[in-house]
Amino acid sequence: MEIFKILLFLLLVTYTISCVTIKDDTMEQKIQQQLTVIDSLLRSADFSLSIAKTQDTAYYTGIGEPVPPFLSAAEESAVIIKSVKEEKIASNLAGFYALECGIGVLCEQTHEKPITWLRKIVDDKTDTAAILLLNRFANATWKAGQPFKGLDRITRPVFTGACFLPADEVKKDYFQVKAAATKLLASVQDVKDSSMNAQMQKIRSLLHSQQYALEMAAFMDADYYKSHKQTAPPFLSAKEDTATLHKTAKEQKIAINLAGFYALECCTNYLVTTRNVLPTDVLKSIVDNSISKEDKNLFCRFANATWKAGQPFRGLNRIERETFAPFYFLHEADIEKDWVQIKAAAKRLLAEL
Repeated sequence: MEIFKILLFLLLVTYTISCVTIKDDTMEQKIQQQLTVIDSLLRSADFSLSIAKTQDTAYYTGIGEPVPPFLSAAEESAVIIKSVKEEKIASNLAGFYALECGIGVLCEQTHEKPITWLRKIVDDKTDTAAILLLNRFANATWKAGQPFKGLDRITRPVFTGACFLPADEVKKDYFQVKAAATKLLASVQDVKDSSMNAQMQKIRSLLHSQQYALEMAAFMDADYYKSHKQTAPPFLSAKEDTATLHKTAKEQKIAINLAGFYALECCTNYLVTTRNVLPTDVLKSIVDNSISKEDKNLFCRFANATWKAGQPFRGLNRIERETFAPFYFLHEADIEKDWVQIKAAAKRLLAEL
């Protein structure tokens, strides 16, 4: 009788373990299936146009204005002349904006100052959790810039969910973050012993400077070559300094309206990676307003990062505007505009899943 009880107990334990394993496997499969769908949408030009329209509509609805057609007849075929110099600067600032937004989150979480985190990054004293967060911001800001350079760039295999990136691509992102931290740390030494507010004010002043944007972009570009053990050429040739290039008004309009989608995708991917939850559960929490305040702020910080990354592509003078500032200084009304974009993108993406 005693042996029978033992056997029955072992059978129950085995059954319970197998059920948990099956449940875990099923959950993992569902997560992968949903991330794969999102991955395909990321590289779809048709979906990019569709969600750009959704985001544009949400913007006008959010500010209480009539929604105009997404593209006028003129915009469908119009060409915009852009500065080669400004595009090159913009292309090399993604890591800087990722760093600035990422350390904003880390400062909020730990109540440490920006310079403390810059030193940790430069001295390789960040833990894996902080590195993961910074890398995800880098992926978000990089993505936000790609359609400005050409919508065809989103169709490349590397334009994927961060969890699908090969290790060497992930390392590239962190090299950029660390390079930006090295430059920024040297630039804020005059406030190294100051308050949180003073350090944030210093970072804001640097964010607003076109000259500093040029210096940071040149530093980032040179560090890229250095990381590949190559000699860096001059950041701008004499020809590039005055040259122009042509962009279609249609692609630029689409690119402008994709920042919220990339913020949503990258932050969702981050939460899925760190919590092992379904993307649809994350999206539903956004749509039905059951999301925590902490997670809502994280999504808005990602939106701030992707919005920043797109501004210099539209014109370097846009970084001088008051709202081009650390999240620390943003008013609730500014944050709410980002949330409107996140929520609209979440509703649209959830419909695809």
